[in-house]
Amino acid sequence: MKILFRLLLCSLAAFSFGCATQRPALPATAYATPTGQPVPLLLISIDGYRPDYLQRGLSPTLAMLAQGGVQATSMQPAFPSLTFPNHYTLITGLTPDHHGVVNNTMFDPQLGKFSLSSRHAISDGRWWAGGTPIWETADQHGLRTGIMFWPGSEADIHGHRPDYWKPFDGNVTPDQRVDQVLAWLDLPAAERPGFLTLYFDAVDHAGHLYGPDTAQVNAALRETDTALARLVAGLQQRGLFDRINLIVLSDHGMAGVPEANSVLIDQLVPLDRVHTVSLGILAGFNPASDSAAARADFAQVERTLEQPQPHMQCWDKTRVPARLAYGSNPRVPQLLCLANVHWRITTSEHAAKRKGRLSLGEHGYDNAEPLMQALFVAHGPAFRVGAQLPAFPNVDVYPLMTHLLGLPAAANDGDYDAVKGMLKAAAQ
Repeated sequence: MKILFRLLLCSLAAFSFGCATQRPALPATAYATPTGQPVPLLLISIDGYRPDYLQRGLSPTLAMLAQGGVQATSMQPAFPSLTFPNHYTLITGLTPDHHGVVNNTMFDPQLGKFSLSSRHAISDGRWWAGGTPIWETADQHGLRTGIMFWPGSEADIHGHRPDYWKPFDGNVTPDQRVDQVLAWLDLPAAERPGFLTLYFDAVDHAGHLYGPDTAQVNAALRETDTALARLVAGLQQRGLFDRINLIVLSDHGMAGVPEANSVLIDQLVPLDRVHTVSLGILAGFNPASDSAAARADFAQVERTLEQPQPHMQCWDKTRVPARLAYGSNPRVPQLLCLANVHWRITTSEHAAKRKGRLSLGEHGYDNAEPLMQALFVAHGPAFRVGAQLPAFPNVDVYPLMTHLLGLPAAANDGDYDAVKGMLKAAAQ
């Protein structure tokens, strides 16, 4: 009954405010306030922020957090190094192959097509049901959550939603996003979230449009850091800066892609004989139908594309290299083609239509590629000061967060032991 009532509230408002029904006792954790509440945890994503961007000197607030806390050399994204798969990996601890959000563009025989532009698909919990987001576990254990833009937060997943959430709106400025998080922290203690997220996308957007080594990306770095400074100032004004754990990270890096660097896949195989699921950096194809003729056509396409190709490599999903941990999920297309770094996969028609407007920066490449690595910085009472850590995979962020919040971790692919050294308690 509680779940049904909360879902009704969600349908009546832009974001859910939870309800006044009885909640479970808050989790016990070693990281607690004097009143016994878990120390709040704020997870901040700066989409497309490459670790080396920090060396440009345009992110002084982020540099301050790193110097006063923990910074990893880099963090390896899950494959494919795309936005939705990696944001859901961060919040579930599962690889995309395991949680089912296998691409930004997907096809499911029962659900149809999923794309970033489809509000209907994004808000359908069945697409997200392969993982257990941390806000679901928090809800089950009496910890309120406030999610300021995060893939999956707009859907009812297993009958749960965040207590507070907003549908994504790119017109909401970085400062407005910060102000919403601070407003949630201003709520009375009984209503205040203990786990929050904050999402910035200007750096990724500029990287796509103009390429990573441009004045526009530098401007986006400054804008985002200014918003971080606003957050820090707001936390300081509330006496919270030294009493909240902050994790600032990104989902992936960014590589420059000259407009001329396009693999025109329709010049290699007849695309009218396959179902094209996705193009871009990771292209995916399925048989056009289940007929014997379609299967035969598809087998010929596979034989052609799995031969050595300039600027890309293709595999049947059963032959994807094991280190990519990808290919077992039913949503992964039968044939995959991965572009080499600095290249894209498209069609002659699309390239002609987009002439002069193709993205000059991309991600989605091999997750071992240096340009795809992600940022990780952490600051707060739980974290060591001035600690430098080696690279680690992003699946480890989830068990770190459940440990900080005193929540039981759902089944996941992460390893808490690999990241516990960043905590003060582990160093003592």
